[in-house]
Amino acid sequence: MENNAIIIENLTKCYRLYENPFDRVKETFRIFKNTYSTEKCVLNRISLTVKKGEVLGIVGTNGAGKSTLLKIITGVLTPTSGTLTIHGKIAALLELGTGFNPEFTGIKNIFLNGTMMGFTRAEMEEKLQGIIDFADIGDFIYQPVKTYSSGMFARLAFAVAINVEPEILIVDEALSVGDMRFQMKCMDKMKSMMDSGVTVLFVSHDINAIRRLCTKGLWLKDGTVQAYGDTNRICDQYLDYLKLCDLQGAGAAEAPQEQAQDAGYDFEELSEFKAGSKESVAEVAGVRMVGADGKVKEEFDLFEDMTVEVYYDVYDENVAYPVLGVALKRLDEAYICGVNTLLDDKKIPWRFGRNCYKLSYPDGIRVLGGKYYFDVAIFDKTATVPIQYRAKIKEFTVTADYIGEGVCIIPHEWRK
Repeated sequence: MENNAIIIENLTKCYRLYENPFDRVKETFRIFKNTYSTEKCVLNRISLTVKKGEVLGIVGTNGAGKSTLLKIITGVLTPTSGTLTIHGKIAALLELGTGFNPEFTGIKNIFLNGTMMGFTRAEMEEKLQGIIDFADIGDFIYQPVKTYSSGMFARLAFAVAINVEPEILIVDEALSVGDMRFQMKCMDKMKSMMDSGVTVLFVSHDINAIRRLCTKGLWLKDGTVQAYGDTNRICDQYLDYLKLCDLQGAGAAEAPQEQAQDAGYDFEELSEFKAGSKESVAEVAGVRMVGADGKVKEEFDLFEDMTVEVYYDVYDENVAYPVLGVALKRLDEAYICGVNTLLDDKKIPWRFGRNCYKLSYPDGIRVLGGKYYFDVAIFDKTATVPIQYRAKIKEFTVTADYIGEGVCIIPHEWRK
């Protein structure tokens, strides 16, 4: 029991649905047992134990009950039945800014939220400067929150929630707030919290982020636990379910959201590096594909050696361990294979100016004949916040005899 952060037993949350508002009044003051509503259970007998230090990724389609579960854990909602036991102080990133008073200044709201989280004023005074520095909104911290832009509001809300040293952190699709630099800072802070043993519940439609960050996976479907356990196994099962729904034309399941992408580019030649002032941290300049003979080409045999040279321009060297990713896709947008330097434990060059890093396929990419293209992206060190994503940056052709069917040729041999 001492190693458990959250214990959930037979948790159920139901709502009564009415066709019109007056039906609620009629049901409240009814004399007979007439029913004017239908019951909808968004969570149905959920049982779950989360151990201290675990990072639990929660997946599921819209309406599966993910946000409802987190709101019950944080105390925003009350369950209809079941029990919930929490061991540790909780900080939540659900709807950023919940509980903020728009008439109060940023400073007053920091203390207000601290009080709501159970901290004394003296404790919040010790944390105050760290929160102000993290939010980094300048003198606006002394102005009423109602004068803030949406970006400044998000910065302050995130800074308060993530800098109170919680034992349990709950995040519901809140990592897209603010500008790209602030997202990187937030991810860096979250990763350090995970590494320090903070228990995290993380809801996201970004399946790759779930794979990278989480130690356990939970798939909710129609308010029930569909699967729970190893992160990759849960993610694979969930993606298979989405693909099956898509094939059947169900329409109820949404595709997992990818990181925001720029419009497609097809660079025939590398763009020139321009050392002028740039608001961005870095930009992908272009891609060249080189064969075994060292020549640049755009047509390869499926078994032919291929080297993908990725050129990118760095304008801000103060990025710790940036990640370079390359995704291979078919012309019909089928995702064949994606790799990145985080998964392969490689460190890319990161000097001001033009940089190049190469990805080699020494035995060919082994996909069957047709047209393909590469997407290239630069991410923060967690490979979650996109510094830049270039879709369809380079198209090429694979030539192949009729030696198999499907998408790719897997190395194999026949035996008696």
